[in-house]
Amino acid sequence: MSTRARRAPAKKALPHPDLREVPVSLVLRALGEPLRLGIVRSLARTGHPMNCSSFGLSVSKSTSTYHFKVLRESGVISQYEEGTSRYSELRDTELEQRFPGLLTAILTATEPPPR
Repeated sequence: MSTRARRAPAKKALPHPDLREVPVSLVLRALGEPLRLGIVRSLARTGHPMNCSSFGLSVSKSTSTYHFKVLRESGVISQYEEGTSRYSELRDTELEQRFPGLLTAILTATEPPPR
């Protein structure tokens, strides 16, 4: 048995944009897709980073990877890898500073009833 202490896996941040350089149209486009909006709502509800596999998305892994990438590249979420897992975190404080009230308005909006 080894006497060495086990090290916690290092966190490796994935690249994400400086929100000062992100236009509101890019954020709106990212949040305009129902699956991505659901991801953001889940992150807002929990208030902490979530493992990407814990969202229970009903799409393939490559499709979910694409949707997380769109959210990250639009500045809505940040992501980091820890070991073999990838975690996502809502950039709500930064978004509120850049676009006051936008995220709150989107997250609290209700969907119109189906016709």
